[in-house]
Amino acid sequence: MRKKPKTLAEHLFLNNSYESRAEYHRAMSHAQQIIYEQFANRPQPFSGIQVQELTSQLDQFEVCPEEGSDLADIITRAGQTILKHSIAVHHPTCSAHLHCPPLIPALAAEAMISASNQSMDSWDQSPAATLLEEKLIRWLCHLYGYTEEADGVFTSGGTQSNFMGLLLARDHYIKERLGWHVQKRGLPPESSKLRILCAKTAHFTVKQSAALLGLGERAVVCVDTDEHMRMCLNDLDQRLNELHAQGLLPFALVATAGSTDFGAIDPISECASRAKHFGMWLHVDAAYGGAVILSDQHKHLLSGIETADSITVDFHKLFYQPISCGAFLTKKAIHFNLMKWNADYLNPEEDERQGIPNLVAKSVQTTRRFDALKLWISMQTIGRAQFAELINHTIELAQKTAQLISEDPQLELINKEPSLNAIVFRYAAQTAANEPAALNKQNQLNQSIRQALLQSGQVVLAQTKVGGMHCLKLTMLNPRMTMEDVKFILHQVKQTGELLELQKGEKEGHAQKHS
Repeated sequence: MRKKPKTLAEHLFLNNSYESRAEYHRAMSHAQQIIYEQFANRPQPFSGIQVQELTSQLDQFEVCPEEGSDLADIITRAGQTILKHSIAVHHPTCSAHLHCPPLIPALAAEAMISASNQSMDSWDQSPAATLLEEKLIRWLCHLYGYTEEADGVFTSGGTQSNFMGLLLARDHYIKERLGWHVQKRGLPPESSKLRILCAKTAHFTVKQSAALLGLGERAVVCVDTDEHMRMCLNDLDQRLNELHAQGLLPFALVATAGSTDFGAIDPISECASRAKHFGMWLHVDAAYGGAVILSDQHKHLLSGIETADSITVDFHKLFYQPISCGAFLTKKAIHFNLMKWNADYLNPEEDERQGIPNLVAKSVQTTRRFDALKLWISMQTIGRAQFAELINHTIELAQKTAQLISEDPQLELINKEPSLNAIVFRYAAQTAANEPAALNKQNQLNQSIRQALLQSGQVVLAQTKVGGMHCLKLTMLNPRMTMEDVKFILHQVKQTGELLELQKGEKEGHAQKHS
């Protein structure tokens, strides 16, 4: 057999040649070394670099030079200018967003996913990947209490999953109640009357989805929350009665299982009964809290989720997967027909008749990553019991943190009884309550505390607003976090607050002296 001649690009792509293997090994080994040096070994979660300085560093490098450079040099440069100044989500004092440290098995899976570069839209692009994703979807449907009628698809995360839930809810309602096919005819004349209900604490993507679906933000009716930051059922009943009295058409109810700020879980079973009574689609946004289904101790928090018409679940939160990785599940697979398209070059109808699975018909994406592999490898490696331990630890830690904050006169706890692992609090400034503009000063101080801590690089906290108050937030997803880390964070908050108050007092005193 004649030997195939080497091409100019032989070393640039993964293949079976010696040049390719050597280059791939060199690249991956050096990247691994730089990750250790510039990221994994960092003593604090952020370098504290400012926007202008980092911009200046990046501006030193041309995006696409005429001639390339040595890969090892480029990887080293990326480590020194990018990884070094990235947020270290694995660090115990990084607790700002719903942004988890990724599991090592999932990181190994990412290398396999990127190397194979399969697209999940058709069987002839991803045969084994297609079957593995379908297997994981069946497992997820069973995990959340669905029957064999259910189905789902992997997504990029909660935004896409929530959009799909409301897309199917809209088109199902319009088809069943109004006898109108949206995919063929567009929105019907009655579309201006369509309404979606959710709690005021629901994710912003409910309104975003309504806008993208051509209904507008005004189609979303926000329901008050109770003292536990959950959807208030009394207000929900009142809103539903008002909508019907006005001749409007409530077609979807979104229950949140883990609100972004508070981790609050709406009463799912009670929402389900109202959805059934009023003929609405129930969508449960469990992007944050969906993982507690793995915990025998806490899965009761999701009681009633099996009644939902669709579910959002994210794996790049409490399932500890690298971004991005999520899933959308629906109680009845037939609902996917509302969004299905057939393309002769991709998923022809002949394939369906032959039983060939092409997943593009269930997704709003065409090209899509094989993200199911990293969840599968993680599950195989970690197992349900250890996953449950990780989740239980973070929830217990949050409960202890809430108790610690509630007992500290310098701090004010906002969510008194955290459901999951999010804690909202604020530094209580030493300002008289009846002093004019006291709230404004409190707000400015808490904003300044967060910014000062970020600039120091020692603590990365989130911020939010509650009833006009600027608050700080601990999002405690990291299983490596301990009470010692919590105490360090709270000490830094108080110490920074005291210093800022002192500096402000001295500045005001100096101004009065010279006025």
